[in-house]
Amino acid sequence: MPDMLVKLYELPGSSELLKDLAKEKIRIHRALAPDKERVLNWVGEHSTAGARSEADVCFANQPISLFLATRKREILGFACYNATAKNFFGPTHVLKSMRGKGIGKALLIASLEALKAEGYAYAIIGGVGPAEYYEKTVGATIIEGSTPGIYRDYLGSGLVFDDE
Repeated sequence: MPDMLVKLYELPGSSELLKDLAKEKIRIHRALAPDKERVLNWVGEHSTAGARSEADVCFANQPISLFLATRKREILGFACYNATAKNFFGPTHVLKSMRGKGIGKALLIASLEALKAEGYAYAIIGGVGPAEYYEKTVGATIIEGSTPGIYRDYLGSGLVFDDE
């Protein structure tokens, strides 16, 4: 899975999307330290062990580099940035039952806007699955030769090397 590059100075606006989500009582907001265990347990249950580990790293950053989508006190999705590497977006996940509402897009844009506010002009989306989604949503482009990229030494990658 390749990495993708995003021009942060050309991000789409998020205000209308956030208004639409607010009508359904869905909020996009930064995680809080006291919610760490609850968030990590949710990520572990609904995503992967690797995603849980990356989410854990986000709680050590100031500000915490993990956004949540919630309705009341229910977690609907999450997105990380600055986890495996600085200026990287991911991992992210939205409950299957909540997909198609713009939650993933809102989490993505919130994270990319945070990177832009930190002074970056570009961001990297690491190890993408749905490249077409990122192309359409934020104009991301594939970084040639980026597979396996930074994840080459990830023990859970399943990659097989010639010397094995």
